[in-house]
Amino acid sequence: MRSVTYSMGISLDGYISGPDGDFAWMDSDAELFQFITDEIRQVGVHLLGRRLYETMLYWETAGQDPSLDAPARTWAELWNPLPKVVFSTTLTTVRGNARLATGSLAEEIARLRAGPGKGDIAIGGAALAAAAAAADLIDEYRPRVHPILVGGGVPYFPRTERRVPLELAGRRVFGSGVVYLRHRVVRSNRG
Repeated sequence: MRSVTYSMGISLDGYISGPDGDFAWMDSDAELFQFITDEIRQVGVHLLGRRLYETMLYWETAGQDPSLDAPARTWAELWNPLPKVVFSTTLTTVRGNARLATGSLAEEIARLRAGPGKGDIAIGGAALAAAAAAADLIDEYRPRVHPILVGGGVPYFPRTERRVPLELAGRRVFGSGVVYLRHRVVRSNRG
């Protein structure tokens, strides 16, 4: 079965953006950018909320920029053909290899898991990930923890009163001080 993963950069105090919406502190060096690029190679479909979808629209045309460096060009070449499902109550159309969700988050994930595709089902965006976590749909949490405290903003983890047991599946420390953690959700039916 395809795993549902939630992988994003976060501050040490647990936010994907600061109180003012800024996430420039999340800049990645060449080593981290290569890791993120390698991670996207394992994704078969990406689920996005409206805000993240609109942020990522940059990559739809970035490959046409002659000043784009080789690593960013590689990212664009991987990102653009990747199937995307956008969850929005305000958008009526989407661009590129994206489609608007036609069902609930649980229905879309069930359909994708049952379908013929390969690779992880990645979730992007805090609100969408919070909904997936509340419905117990996330199989792996993969935060990239940046060495900064931003003091508030949009949290990476949903604020619920539900305990979720996790097991460490991997970790890596980057020269920049970013720490990648990969935790699987422990379910009683896992062997």
